[in-house]
Amino acid sequence: MGKDSPDLFGASGAPRAVPVLVPLPVPKPYSYMVPEGMNVEPGAIVQVPVGPRQHFGVVWDEGSGDTVDPRKLKPITEAFDCPPLSKDMRGFLDWIAAYTLSPPGLVARMALRAPAAFDPEPMIEGLRLTGQRPERMTPARGRVLELAGEAPVWTRLGLAHAAGVSASVVDGLTAHGVFDTVFLPPPPVTAAPDPDYAAPVLEDGQRMAADDLVAAMREGAFGVTLIDGVTGSGKTEVYFEAVAETIRQGRQVLILLPEIALTPAFLERFHDRFGARPAEWHSDLAPRMREKVWRQVAEGEVRVVAGARSALFLPFENLGLIIVDEEHDPAYKQEDRVFYNARDMAVVRARISGFPVILVSATPSVESRVNADQGRYRYLHLASRFGGAALPDLHLVDMRRFPPARGGFLSPVLLKALGHTLERGEQSLLFLNRRGYAPLTLCRVCGHRFQCPNCSAWLVEHRFRGKLQCHHCGHEEHTPSSCPECGTLDHLAACGPGVERIAEEVERHFPESRIIVLSSDIVVGVKRLRLELEAIARGEADIVIGTQLVAKGHNFPNMTLVGIVDADLGLANGDPRATERTFQLLSQVTGRAGRSGLKSRGLIQTYQPGHPVMQAIVSGDAETFYEREIAERERALMPPFGRLASIIVSADSRADAESHARGLRQAAPSATGISVLGPAEAPLALVRGRHRFRLLVHGRRGGDMQGFVRAMLARGPKERGSVQVQVDIDPQSFL
Repeated sequence: MGKDSPDLFGASGAPRAVPVLVPLPVPKPYSYMVPEGMNVEPGAIVQVPVGPRQHFGVVWDEGSGDTVDPRKLKPITEAFDCPPLSKDMRGFLDWIAAYTLSPPGLVARMALRAPAAFDPEPMIEGLRLTGQRPERMTPARGRVLELAGEAPVWTRLGLAHAAGVSASVVDGLTAHGVFDTVFLPPPPVTAAPDPDYAAPVLEDGQRMAADDLVAAMREGAFGVTLIDGVTGSGKTEVYFEAVAETIRQGRQVLILLPEIALTPAFLERFHDRFGARPAEWHSDLAPRMREKVWRQVAEGEVRVVAGARSALFLPFENLGLIIVDEEHDPAYKQEDRVFYNARDMAVVRARISGFPVILVSATPSVESRVNADQGRYRYLHLASRFGGAALPDLHLVDMRRFPPARGGFLSPVLLKALGHTLERGEQSLLFLNRRGYAPLTLCRVCGHRFQCPNCSAWLVEHRFRGKLQCHHCGHEEHTPSSCPECGTLDHLAACGPGVERIAEEVERHFPESRIIVLSSDIVVGVKRLRLELEAIARGEADIVIGTQLVAKGHNFPNMTLVGIVDADLGLANGDPRATERTFQLLSQVTGRAGRSGLKSRGLIQTYQPGHPVMQAIVSGDAETFYEREIAERERALMPPFGRLASIIVSADSRADAESHARGLRQAAPSATGISVLGPAEAPLALVRGRHRFRLLVHGRRGGDMQGFVRAMLARGPKERGSVQVQVDIDPQSFL
């Protein structure tokens, strides 16, 4: 029994009942009997019967299950030979379930993502010299014996490959008693990082920030540090020093990245600093590798993990530091089953276990800036680029004064700049956060618009693939040659631009240029995308056209021009974070230019040159933007000065969804400082054939939002038929 094991599990030989949390949408653990001779403790991973099926689960803590006579309970089927989930990890999962109003079983499921790893990895068969010699020696056998003496143990195939012989030669020597069979532990998924492998060259500002972080690591107590630095200021090298100190202390590190699968440059930078790559954790990892990483993290063998948001739920044996890179990125918000923000949950995870957490961004979220301004977070600012590289010279292109040619979307100013950049042999980036060829296709004769049959959204034309596709449910159909409404041939018009259409326009103006389009619709698969990014970094493209994939921290040394095709796009909706996100996205994209020290420019096409976001970006006056945005949030009591909860009611019929939403609204309790807005049809009123109504709960910062919503759901109508209710505490999306 482990140190977490309480006496309540009974004396030896007496029937014992333990609570087990299974990874199903259940509100609390179920109770099970512990069979005689089986030892379990809180956190132990077990297999239990649930109805007619077997499920894995986690033995939970005292008082979390029902009080039942153990003899009336079903027994635990199996206890896995696996390190238990720690008390801190169980407390973290309980905290998330309570905060997000999610079933605890679904939260626990996120920590049990690799069931095949619950049993130990099999040992590997190895060979060791016995000292005997074979009766007959051949040149092949001689090479094997000579090489075998250079290491104490070899694998069978490894020795054969190294000696340049077939495996049968090694097998023959083994049969003659030359080798003994030994068993080796499975190899680590990655070599151990060396904190002193390559000492960095840091400038004065970087060194001061790094020393501050190292001091915090040595203290070892909980605390949050926000690193705010312009693009290219060396934020990564600074927090690498905190990583190095944590490794020296023998503890584990988690580095969260919004798109780990898309950032090969980060993995190479880590290797250059520490002599080994971190273990990766993301959805594109092969199943076998996921199992190995999960197991070796739990056993403490993996020292550093670089992962997407789900890596927060890995069962670290001795976690001592979490870093959230690009902490402002919306990709940290999960909006499926359990709605949570990994940035905020990382802070909670660190607070529960009492270790430091570092948030990093060139454009911090308003929430993090407010926490830093109010003294809750330590604040470190890197004001200049590393090595004296200058930030790009940014200009607004007023599209009212410099409109594009008929049928085009690039202004003469931007086209001229593209031409000059090509003449100098340098790279350009055109950014448009819209996939496909055109967001809308209609018939010029009858006005028919192609709409998704399952969603209240237009079908996006993808001309490269000859498809019309919905980006919400995935429905697609072939692009027809005639209008399905009136039958007219060749009168379908593409309205508005996507990256494919911009690529077509660029190719028309610069037919000799090498063009790469980066979009999740075109570049399928992580491996191919990484190859594309590496090719761009090597200078094998002249003009890159991309969606927000290009804003993810990539380093393109020869890129000296960035053009924003439609800077107003993100402002054209009712999202209360629209201005903040536009500022962040445009700042990140323009920051791709001039990172190697070459003189660079950024041209921002807009019909609103006087908008505060546009003025803040071109002036470089981020402080004024933050002051204005924070003041507006405070005036409206919007986060972080107020709290929001979104409730989405969906059903197969519009009437059922609306009726249930109205019933919830009527069940809302009376509470000072908390109000309910709606119900109203969601902006996306139909998704995947389900009708959607939204309620928005708004309250002051100190209000009991969870208690209010919990009471509202308990008093309101129950989910019946096709009705489903989703609760999102601290929503990021308002669609």
